[in-house]
Amino acid sequence: MYNKSTKDPVVAAVTAGLGAGAVACFSVSQGQNIFVAIGVTAFATVVALIVDRLFFN
Repeated sequence: MYNKSTKDPVVAAVTAGLGAGAVACFSVSQGQNIFVAIGVTAFATVVALIVDRLFFN
């Protein structure tokens, strides 16, 4: 009736963080600075949450 989404933002954050974290772990194993990898993971998670909220809600 009101088209309310039942998606949980915590689940979306964990899913996005796991995906970005997997890539960051590979990058660290190849020699990238760990703080850069954490920053990239955090940024990718935030962008994924914003896109999820704006376009898929």
